[in-house]
Amino acid sequence: MRKIICYIMILCCALWAGGCGQTADEAGEELVVYSPHPQSFIQPLVDEFEGQTGISVRIVTGGTGELLERIAQEQPGQADVLWGGSISKVSEQRALFAVYHSPEEEMLLPQFRNEDGRMTPFTNVPSVLLVNTNLLGNMEIRGYKDLLNKSLAGRIAFADPAASSSSYAHLLNMLAVMGKEEPEDGWKYIRKFCRNLNGRLLADSQEVSEAVAKGKCVAGCTFEEAALYETAQGRPVKIVYMQEGVVSEPDGIYILKNARHEQAAQAFVDFMLSRRTQQYIVNHLRRRSVRQDVAVPEGGPELLSIGEQAGWEVQGELLARFRQYYEAVSEGREK
Repeated sequence: MRKIICYIMILCCALWAGGCGQTADEAGEELVVYSPHPQSFIQPLVDEFEGQTGISVRIVTGGTGELLERIAQEQPGQADVLWGGSISKVSEQRALFAVYHSPEEEMLLPQFRNEDGRMTPFTNVPSVLLVNTNLLGNMEIRGYKDLLNKSLAGRIAFADPAASSSSYAHLLNMLAVMGKEEPEDGWKYIRKFCRNLNGRLLADSQEVSEAVAKGKCVAGCTFEEAALYETAQGRPVKIVYMQEGVVSEPDGIYILKNARHEQAAQAFVDFMLSRRTQQYIVNHLRRRSVRQDVAVPEGGPELLSIGEQAGWEVQGELLARFRQYYEAVSEGREK
């Protein structure tokens, strides 16, 4: 009888571990997640995931570009999951990631299908401007064109698009809407915009919203969730959806190739894509869902998708061209 009881206990423990998405050698270890998300966004979701699954999570934060570089250089790899970073920013590094199709994907909106299994959409992230109303004075800022106002020289918060996926999304947004008729018109705008930055690029997207909210800059190029957070804190700011057009694209959640905790990583992706989690993100964390069965927030503009733009360079070439213009005007080589 004692042998039977012991056998049943062993079997139950094995089933419990399997239900948590862990293999035997993963039990008691941490799922390592690299993320550019702010802590205020990360913590409630990780707490709920750990509570539901019993899987411990260790978060390493940084800018998207910084984390991608770290992943590419680490041997052996330390991360199991990259959580965040726009798909347009991450896609050129897709070789770093494993193929995984979550069972939750069947409920994703058609435009957010995970075609090759490596780029799993997580949330839909519109680009917006954040404006400090105390510093605005008589100026009007309704879109990108207004950022060329000479009164804003050196007073615009913009992060390095090589480091920040939200700034990279703005770069694509500018090229799409300012170069709608002729792609080179988009680059002409970028050159003028770089001139008004007045030699100032911030390190990451979090610095952008903080610079505007704290009155260090009049306007900043950020993303909807960060802007909504600052307004909810009672800061003297307002959100501007660019009148030229608002491009929205998904950020993603990506499992690393040869992840040491593969099953736990898959459980993490499934949890983040679930209807319950996505509804919580919409209701409490000010993000838009990628699911069909989670309603979008009421109001707001019609959103554009980036899509395939004729004449656009690959990411490396695009960033190099931006850097060329930025350095030329910053160093006084171009007026």
